[in-house]
Amino acid sequence: MTTQYDCLLLTSFGGPEKPADVMPFLENVTRGRGIPRERLEAVAQHYLALGGTSPINDQNRALMGALSAEFARRGIALPIYWGNRNWDPFLADELRRLAADGHRRVLAFATSAYASYSGCRQYREDLAAALFETGLSGTVAVDKVRLYFDHPGFIGPFVDGLVRALTSLASDGVAAAEVRVLFTTHSIPDAMAAASGPPGRFDEGGAYVAQHVAAIERVIAGAAACDVEVPDHALVYQSRSGAAHVRWLEPDINDALRAAATAGVRVVVLVPIGFISDHIEVVWDLDNEARETSDELGLRVLRVATPGTQHAFVRGIADLVEERVRDAPPLAESELGPWPWICAVGCCRNLRADLPTVAGADSTVGTLISQVEQDHLLP
Repeated sequence: MTTQYDCLLLTSFGGPEKPADVMPFLENVTRGRGIPRERLEAVAQHYLALGGTSPINDQNRALMGALSAEFARRGIALPIYWGNRNWDPFLADELRRLAADGHRRVLAFATSAYASYSGCRQYREDLAAALFETGLSGTVAVDKVRLYFDHPGFIGPFVDGLVRALTSLASDGVAAAEVRVLFTTHSIPDAMAAASGPPGRFDEGGAYVAQHVAAIERVIAGAAACDVEVPDHALVYQSRSGAAHVRWLEPDINDALRAAATAGVRVVVLVPIGFISDHIEVVWDLDNEARETSDELGLRVLRVATPGTQHAFVRGIADLVEERVRDAPPLAESELGPWPWICAVGCCRNLRADLPTVAGADSTVGTLISQVEQDHLLP
C-alpha cells in the first residue's frame, strides 16, 4: 500500500539539558508574552533543583525508541525524527535533516492531546515558521496527527493507574467517602480556553475544557467497569505562569487540596490527565509543590503515572499513524471524537496575531489537504 507520508516527526515542547540552558530556554518559551523576570527566575529554580535538565528529553528519547519498535512490529516503514519548539533539537534543524535524508511528506506527532492555542495551533505555527526559515516551503509538506484526548491508547493508562490506586486504598480499609480524585491539567488563560477548538461550537471553556471533561468521563467509566467504586472527583489546574491581572482556569490544585482537607477527605488521588509524560510541570508541581501542600494538610497522596512509554500509549500512537498511512478506522471513546485530522478555519485562534500554519483548513504553507479530508472538517 502507498502512503502519503515518508517520515514521522515527534514534535515536542523542548527543555534544557544542563544548568546553563535553563534561562535561555525559558526566555525562548516566554518571548513576547510579557512574563515578569522574577517569574522566570522562580521557574528556573524548579529546573535547577532537578539538576538543570528537563525530564521531557529522556521521555522523548524513550518514546522514540518504543515507537520505532512498535513500527517495526507492524511493518510501518516510517523513520522517526524529533524536533522541539523551544530547545535543541529545534524544529528547523530537524526539518533540514529529514529533507537532507530525502523526505518530503512529513507526519508530525505533537506531545499534546488537547485543543488550545499552546497545545495545538502554536505547534502548527512553529512548524510553518520552521519551513519558512529553512526555505523548505513548497518542498516539504507537513501534516499533524489529530488530537487524541479520547483515544483508548491515551485513556487506558489513566484507567489502569486509577484502578490500581483505588484498589490499593480499598485494601487498606480506606472508605471511598474519605477519598477525592483530582484530575489535573495545565491551566491556561480564560481567553485562550474560550478560543480553543472551532469557533462557535463550545461554551466559554472552549474545546479545551470540554475535551478534558470528556476524557475524565471515559476514565471514570473505565474504572467503574472494573468494579471499582469511584469517589468524588473534580478537574483542577496547575502551572499557572501569567500576569496576575489575567484570569486563568481555576481551581488551582493547591486550593483544591485545601478544600478537600476542609471537607474531611483523608486521601487524594492525583491523575495528571492533561499530560502524556512526567515532564517538569508534572514532577515539580505535583510531586513537589502539591505534595508539600498535602503534607501540611495531613493528606495522604497517591499520584497516577502519565502514559509515558506504557505499551498501551505507544500502541495508540501507532494506531493514529495507521489511520493515515493505512486508512485504519479511527478510535475514540467520547462523543467529541474522533477529532478531525484537519483543523477547522479559526480553530484555537491566536489572540495576538494571525500567523501562517500547517495542517489546517486555513493553512498557508506545507500541508496536505485532500477533498476527502476537507469533507471531515468540523462544521
